[in-house]
Amino acid sequence: MRTRFLKSIDRVPAAQWNALNTTQAPFLRHEFLAALETTGCVGEATGWIPHHLLLEDDAGALTGTAPLFLKTHSWGEFVFDWSWARAYTQAGLDYYPKLVSMPPFTPATGQRLLVAPGVDASTTRQALARAIVDHAREHSLSSAHAVFVTETDRDVLRENGFLLRQDCQFHWHNRGYGSFEEFLATFRADKRKKALRERRRVREGGVTYRTLSGGEISDPLWDIVFAFSARTFAMHGHEHYLNAAFFKTLSRTLPEAIVVKLAMLQDTPIAAAICFRSHDTLYGRYWGAAANFDSLHFETCYFQGIEYCIEHGLQHFEPGTQGEHKVARGFEPTATWSAHWIADPRFRRAIDDYLTEEREAVDQYAENVREHVPFKRPDSL
Repeated sequence: MRTRFLKSIDRVPAAQWNALNTTQAPFLRHEFLAALETTGCVGEATGWIPHHLLLEDDAGALTGTAPLFLKTHSWGEFVFDWSWARAYTQAGLDYYPKLVSMPPFTPATGQRLLVAPGVDASTTRQALARAIVDHAREHSLSSAHAVFVTETDRDVLRENGFLLRQDCQFHWHNRGYGSFEEFLATFRADKRKKALRERRRVREGGVTYRTLSGGEISDPLWDIVFAFSARTFAMHGHEHYLNAAFFKTLSRTLPEAIVVKLAMLQDTPIAAAICFRSHDTLYGRYWGAAANFDSLHFETCYFQGIEYCIEHGLQHFEPGTQGEHKVARGFEPTATWSAHWIADPRFRRAIDDYLTEEREAVDQYAENVREHVPFKRPDSL
């Protein structure tokens, strides 16, 4: 087998790349990664430099890939290693650039070691993991990171010297609900009453919703929807990672993967949640509103998404990182994982010790949060 590293996803045909994305996860599709490049959301100017790994057999056939980027900072990863970078700097070492495997700005668990159908999956994943480490060593990089990895990839990466890091998100799981009302019926009475009150406040305010796929959103409407999201970033003192051109491009190249919940007051859009979907999962990504409205955030970002999942038979809803307020709306603590290869043996030992303590703390945190899920207790059933 031989390896190649690409400076642009367009250097591999879309059909070949997508054939290895066997789960058809939207963030790993060629169209998603290409749109990031063509609209300037990634590249040298942003510190996300495409460096995708290809594994080919002797005949030149593509057998494995990994979405890979050279990073000159740690923004947009949602697995925070700023303290590691500071420690490197204090020791007179360079932490950046580093290698990162993930779809940029996307804290969603998925494959990072992609394998072609019909080849030996275990052997190919092992070769991909080794190629990442060998490349980092050859170019004297401080580290290589695979973020929000699946259990299968996690095991392979650990076998190749990666340290595992655990975190916690809040996900919704479909337990065969026939309607939103059936879902709410699993809540304890006080929690159900609170959820119904939040939904009623939005409805009594005259707000209605439209559900739009990417192909149903015009360029002018994208300008409005993106402005809502950009306002949310600005309120937190940041610029948006993406731009309106990115979403407009995806509306043409990957329309079926986009779901927008658009809140309307009479005939005027007032808020929107931008989501993506696969065959079984809804991913909440960006949200924003024209102004503050009572309970609008909970309805737009969470309850509307849960309703969509039930109506369309999706099994999971991942609304993004952080946010214990999601628990009261039916989301449950769920472990997420990342893998980290550290070149310097001294820092590797220190980080390994830290990650062991951190895992214990994350487990305890998740257990404490689980006590507050709104579902009926077994002894009350």
